Amino acid sequence: MRLLMLGGTGFVGGAVVSEAVRRGWSVTVFNRGLHGNVPEGVHRLRGDRTAPDGLAALAGGEWDLVVDTWDGAPRAVRDAARALSGAVPHYVYVSSGSVYAPPVGLGTAEDAPVFAAEADAGDGDYPHNKAGGERAAVEVFGDRALLVRAGLILGPGEDIGRLPWWLHRVARGGEVLAPGPRDLPVQYVDARDLAIWLLDRGIEGAGGAYNVVSRSGHTTMGELLDAAVAVTGADATLRWTEPDGLLAAGVEPWNDLPIWIPLGHEYRWLQERDVERAHAAGLVCRPAAETVADTWRWLREVGEVPARAGRPARAAVGLAPEREAALLAALPA
Repeated sequence: MRLLMLGGTGFVGGAVVSEAVRRGWSVTVFNRGLHGNVPEGVHRLRGDRTAPDGLAALAGGEWDLVVDTWDGAPRAVRDAARALSGAVPHYVYVSSGSVYAPPVGLGTAEDAPVFAAEADAGDGDYPHNKAGGERAAVEVFGDRALLVRAGLILGPGEDIGRLPWWLHRVARGGEVLAPGPRDLPVQYVDARDLAIWLLDRGIEGAGGAYNVVSRSGHTTMGELLDAAVAVTGADATLRWTEPDGLLAAGVEPWNDLPIWIPLGHEYRWLQERDVERAHAAGLVCRPAAETVADTWRWLREVGEVPARAGRPARAAVGLAPEREAALLAALPA
């Protein structure tokens, strides 16, 4: 199989490239050549998809599948899709659950309304960029476009830093502010499982939208943080704290305490989406303990969370140590 990966040096793109190489595929990446490396044997084409004639390096190529993770201006997806319309039979666009337009209820499935966004739009916010990217892919490839609406993505290579923040925090030891309840269900997908699924479905020619994430409760906050304590070997004590007190103190779920979204919160749907379509189509999610252990092993190799390949940095996640200390001190004994 011949894969064209647009990007290929970031988190998800890197996982896709690695999985394709593991399968023995012929892999070509197209990017500016400014960030990261690719495995040995991968062919690298250079170009800036946002520049005039920036797609010229793709001319004359033929592939069996293209995967695109772009989260910038939708017009870049449209232009790439048009340039590749005669060179590849299937277009896989890695989108996001963020495309769903509010209000979003629990158990949202793929037929829910998405943000209105144009295929030729310039750069905007993340939800509109992804919604516009979906529209662009479908505008050119129709039912030959696979829209992969990922949820929370964890695993080695993570460039946002959610699970890495927890691992670094636990590794420091001491009392760790742990957002309760312990049995709060968590819904996410390991980037490697995402890569396996989208390549399998891509070569089958699957089209349409899929929520590609684990079932809610694949793990819990307790299991995730217990695994972090175990793999780091840290002398850490998890101080489980009820969500009402944290919220009253101004702690922001998802950002201040990454991954955590308590029951009843307006964004709780991010961890309770309907995923039966993807699972019926073969999605298999590895144990959370494996994702945590592999992420810690990778973190110890690289030292810190890498910068996002080719895109502006997102706001840092996680409480500052002094704020966490103040919150812990205010808890009842």
